[in-house]
Amino acid sequence: MKPSGRPLFVLVAVLALLALATGCGSNNGGASPSATAAPPATSGSATTSGSAAPSGGSTVEINNFMFTPMSLTVPVGATVTWKFDDSTQHTVTADDNSFASSAMGSGQTFTHTFTTAGTVPYHCSIHPSMTATIIVK
Repeated sequence: MKPSGRPLFVLVAVLALLALATGCGSNNGGASPSATAAPPATSGSATTSGSAAPSGGSTVEINNFMFTPMSLTVPVGATVTWKFDDSTQHTVTADDNSFASSAMGSGQTFTHTFTTAGTVPYHCSIHPSMTATIIVK
């Protein structure tokens, strides 16, 4: 028997409603990106322009409460740019806290240069179910 897409649709709808109910889709009461404390000192940076990734880098799109691609392999020294293009704010936060962005919205970007080989899982600190991985070789 072929599974229907209905259970996935219901799950996505419930998650969207939960996000709205908890105020994740609202700027009311939350700090604006410029008012958020600076992340730990790293080579990461945030911008509000929609500029392309620096030469030799890679881009991760943030849309529909997902990081795309969910797994990205880059060489040591590569700069990764996360492009925020969603209806609500998100963050990019390394599980090991080696880099973190402030809450950012559509049209903003965050970059980080990976100087050490290894696997770096990361997530959105606002929506912890949003996860992905950078593999540095």
